[in-house]
Parts: sequence; C-alpha cells; structure tokens
Amino acid sequence: MTGLAAGPLAPAPPPWVIPRAAYVHVPFCKHKCGYCDFASLAGQDHQADRYLDALEREMADFLREPRSVDTIFVGGGTPTRLSGANLGRLMDLIGRWLVLEPGGEWTVEANPGTIDDEKAEVLAQAGVNRVSLGAQSFQPDALRVLEREHGGQDVTRALELVRPRFARWSMDLIFGVPGSTLDGWRDDLERALDLGPSHLSCYGLVYEKGTPLHRAWREGRVKELDEELERMMQETTIDRLRQAGLEMYEISNFARPGHESRHNLVYWANDAYFGFGLGAARYQGGTRSVNTRDLAAYLSRIETGRSAAGATEALEPESSARESLILMLRRTQLGVDRDDFRRRTGFDLDQLAGEVITRFAARGLLEDDGHRVRLSREGVFLADTVLRELV
Repeated sequence: MTGLAAGPLAPAPPPWVIPRAAYVHVPFCKHKCGYCDFASLAGQDHQADRYLDALEREMADFLREPRSVDTIFVGGGTPTRLSGANLGRLMDLIGRWLVLEPGGEWTVEANPGTIDDEKAEVLAQAGVNRVSLGAQSFQPDALRVLEREHGGQDVTRALELVRPRFARWSMDLIFGVPGSTLDGWRDDLERALDLGPSHLSCYGLVYEKGTPLHRAWREGRVKELDEELERMMQETTIDRLRQAGLEMYEISNFARPGHESRHNLVYWANDAYFGFGLGAARYQGGTRSVNTRDLAAYLSRIETGRSAAGATEALEPESSARESLILMLRRTQLGVDRDDFRRRTGFDLDQLAGEVITRFAARGLLEDDGHRVRLSREGVFLADTVLRELV
C-alpha cells in the first residue's frame, strides 16, 4: 500500500495575529515607590499562595492547553519578593502552561536586595535566561527621592549572583530625578558600565498621575528638572553608551548587538501577546483587555470562575494601524518599513500619515529613505511631539 506524500506544512500564523509572547505579573513589593504607577502592593505578602492559585487557574482557563511562545516576561511588582519556594512554584506553573521554544527568551525582573543565592538558582534551574535588575540609580539622594530601599552596594551584590548564572542581563536606570545633576547622572552611567551590562534601559522620570511623586510635584514639594538639563542627560546617555558599545535601539533602550529585549520588541512591533495576573494586559486580533488592578477583585473573580479582565478595547483597523505606527517609530534602528507596515496593517503608510511624515522629515525630526521611516537623532529628543501628531 502506497502512502500519500506529505504536502508542504501550512505557514505559521504571523505574530501579530497569534501571540508568541506572554507577560506574567507578580504584584508584591516590600515598599511602593513614590513614582510607581504599576499594579504593585506592599504589605500583601501573606496573599502569595492564594495569588499563585488564582494565577494558575487564570492561565488554565484562558489557555486551555499549553501554548508555545518565543518570549516570556515576568514583571511586577517584584517577582523576587516571593519566597524561594513560591518563586519555584511560579516558575513551575509558567513552565507548565507556556512552553518556551528552543532559543526563546525568558526574562524575570528582580530588585537589588530581594534576590539571593537560592532564588537565583531557582530561576536558572527553571530555564530563565535573562534577568532585568531594577537599579534606578547609584546616587543616595536620587534613591531617596525615588523611595528605593537599596543602595549601590546591593546592585553589585545582586550581580554577583546573576552574572555566573545568566548570560543575558539588563539594568534599569532613571534620569531626571528632582535634585539630580549632570555629573551625578554621568556617575550613574559609569558605575553601571563598570558592571559590564549587555543591555541598559535608561528612562526619563515621569510624574504619573495618582502617584505620591505626582502629588508632591503638584503641591510644589518637589521640582522638575530644567528641560535643557534633562536633554543633556539624554544626550550624554546616547553618546556614552554608544562609545561603550551599547547602541540605542529604542528611545529608552540600549544593547550590544544580539542582546536587545526580544520581548519588548514584541510590544514595539504591536504584535499579539498574552497577559496574566493583576493588572496585566493582553492583545490579540486588534482587541486589548486589561485585568483589574484591585487584588481582592482579581482573586474573587478568578476563584469564582469569572474573568479578571476589566476594560476591553476593540480597535478599529485605522486606529490599530496608527498605534502600530507610533510603537514602531520608537524603534530607533528599525523604524517603520513601508512594506512590512502594509503587510501587518493593510494600510499604506503614506496614505495614512504621509503629510505628517513629510512635514517632520523637512524639520529634520524624521529620516525617510523611501523604504523606511525613522526618528532622527533630533527626533529622539522631540519624540513625544512627533508621535502625538501621528496618533
């Protein structure tokens, strides 16, 4: 009996249709920092077991079966605030429902002072291959304003545990902190570079509405830095990190070649992604839903078999295309390729935003070679202006 020859395999759905990335949120913190607008909570560690029960049920109810993904990102909050045993349990349940493809990227956020030898080993044994360390600053005054509960020495100690186990690691830094100076920021960059990172995220401080820092600013208890000083800090960052071999590949992110955050590139391409846990967002098929940020409500809903999703937004095709445009433009090297944009969104870039692109290119804020549109160096400093008009 002659068997039928196997035909060609059907191509896999593109990543902007079927999620190939997953975010998992752990909300627990020792202290809620004054600038933080994430779904994080202090004083709720006793809820950890119940939260992990709910998280596993949410993943099981939503996924139904294990799903293969290319990237996993575990953020917070502070994932390494969990005990070693609970951190191991979290890794097990993630590994059970999210199957990381060979060569995939699995990142876990950690704060200095919350990671020890046991927890580092738990992460490594689970298959985590990238750690993102929230240093924010090495300056005691800046750490005090940001309400961080660690010092520069804690960053060094944490990396003594991370570097032998993880080939890829990143560090977060924040510039523009009230009272900071250009010399202090230069010192932050030098101290970070001395530790040998392959990836740095350098964010300008944002006064998020509803945070204690925003209230302090509104009431005049803290003062924003001068815009020119913030620009000098950003320019210093770009030039010094490039000199050190870390190229800017997104407005706030710098990496050695091959060490870019693959998970964050999913967001900046406006690809689809799963999201699980308190306040987590998921995006698929032009629809975005966001879980409740209320811990009691999250636990209650999951435990009674209901969805934890709160706000759901179904974007119209043009709105989705414009969102893709502004996210892609954040990628300072890739920018927006016209053919790729049409393939992903169904829209011609020039018909959608040609007038704005031409105007900003004439002002030197965008570079357009006919195939790809990117922010210029000057455009990076005025990115909010450019992106706002494209919306």
